[in-house]
Amino acid sequence: MLEITQIFEIFIQNWEITLLFFVIAILYSSVGFGGGSSYLAILTLTSIAFVQIRAIALLCNIVVVTSGTIIYAKNGHYNWKKVLPLVIISIPMAFVGGYLKISQTFFFILLGFTLITAAFFMWVSKYIRKISNDYHWKKSIVKDTLFGGIVGFISGMVGIGGGIFLAPLLHLTSWDTPKKIAAAASFFILVNSIAGLLGQIQNPDFFIDPSIAILLMTTVFLGGQIGSRLSANLISPFVLKRITAVLIALVGLRILWKYLYL
Repeated sequence: MLEITQIFEIFIQNWEITLLFFVIAILYSSVGFGGGSSYLAILTLTSIAFVQIRAIALLCNIVVVTSGTIIYAKNGHYNWKKVLPLVIISIPMAFVGGYLKISQTFFFILLGFTLITAAFFMWVSKYIRKISNDYHWKKSIVKDTLFGGIVGFISGMVGIGGGIFLAPLLHLTSWDTPKKIAAAASFFILVNSIAGLLGQIQNPDFFIDPSIAILLMTTVFLGGQIGSRLSANLISPFVLKRITAVLIALVGLRILWKYLYL
């Protein structure tokens, strides 16, 4: 067991990361996301071994979205007949993605493209929400299952919950109301983060430093509790998403420059 003094020492050594994780947890939980893409972006700039990065991001995701998922469920925002097709294939696919053994170079190249794609979706999310009222695509279980499976697999490999990809797709296809889409994304992030983490644990190369993991999980728990109870009064969620999108894109470009330029 880690002692309080050990946790405090680790906090002093990593206070910048801890502060950033705290802020991200507040911002993302306020709009129903876990923050996995931003956690990854920050962790790639540290000296933490890449084999730990995915697991830490997923653990933080789980901590942040669990309370949000419970709140959405209590308020009756889940239509399980529509939600279950999204996750029925994504869960095993996230497990497989998390289990796969990938090289450090491939991981960072995949992560770089993922971060840039996530930034793009965040940037155009408001536009997608607007045009979704004008284009009503035929909804089907096959389409939802396909979306969920693809996003789940990529999410498991990279170490995110996938909500940042799923939510814009659901808005684009007029899947349901914005509130129910946020609820579905929250549940999707939760179950796929758990599946991806379980897949990683089964990998013989799995390793995680419990000290830094506990510190960051505690940090995002506190931030998530604040964010889930606050509305963005000072800065609109749209502005926050745009700022986050720019930061994530810059990190993604930096990673690709480093690993593709070599």
